[in-house]
Amino acid sequence: MSRYDPSAFPPFAVTVDLVVLTVREHALCALVVRRGEPPFQGYWALPGGFVRPDEGLAEAAARELAEETGLRAHTAHGQAAAGAHLEQLATYGHPQRDPRLRVVSVAHLALAPDLPTPRPGGDARSARWAPVGELLGRGGEDGVPLAFDHAAILADGVERARSKIEYSSLATAFCPAEFTVGELRRVYESVWGVVLDPRNFHRKVTGTPGFLVPSGGTTTRQGGRPAQLFRAGGATVLNPPMLRPEP
Repeated sequence: MSRYDPSAFPPFAVTVDLVVLTVREHALCALVVRRGEPPFQGYWALPGGFVRPDEGLAEAAARELAEETGLRAHTAHGQAAAGAHLEQLATYGHPQRDPRLRVVSVAHLALAPDLPTPRPGGDARSARWAPVGELLGRGGEDGVPLAFDHAAILADGVERARSKIEYSSLATAFCPAEFTVGELRRVYESVWGVVLDPRNFHRKVTGTPGFLVPSGGTTTRQGGRPAQLFRAGGATVLNPPMLRPEP
């Protein structure tokens, strides 16, 4: 058996890219940063960076999120801070995806309730939330294409979120700890880009065992009569699923 010779293979780097989604003003928004250094200097991009030799992929994703945006996350049990959801999305390794050298990116998807305005850090000049419809429809904020292959990564992350809320309780990751059925419905409407019938939706989510649990409180933050508050239940799979209507 011949000995393994690492010098026989060209070097390459591993990065993490983050598709961070939230719902702001009834629109599904993604976190983007303005690159302050080449390559693609001045372009909008997903937050991310190189994986250090002494860290795992999830730790690298949490570190980059904090360094470039000021948003904190932890990786215990695959969950981010403040009840947000964090999961590995996909791996991207086209030989020409980065002009510097061969770079393989392991993208992560993070979903969270309405998050504050991020602050830039690291090699990012600025950071902001942008509606995904603008980013994917025009190729990038301000009409500039997203850097690297980030438009494809963002599209994959958005589709992952849209499909998973059909058969799982993932939509509650966009909600605060306690929420109304109307607030949850607006999450589905924002992520899917559709309008749902309020009565049918209420019947579906309250009739699915373990999906929602009454918290015992009410709220008037939506105006009108007090609305009952719920929290996410223990169910992780919706059966039957909440099928996505055609837009």
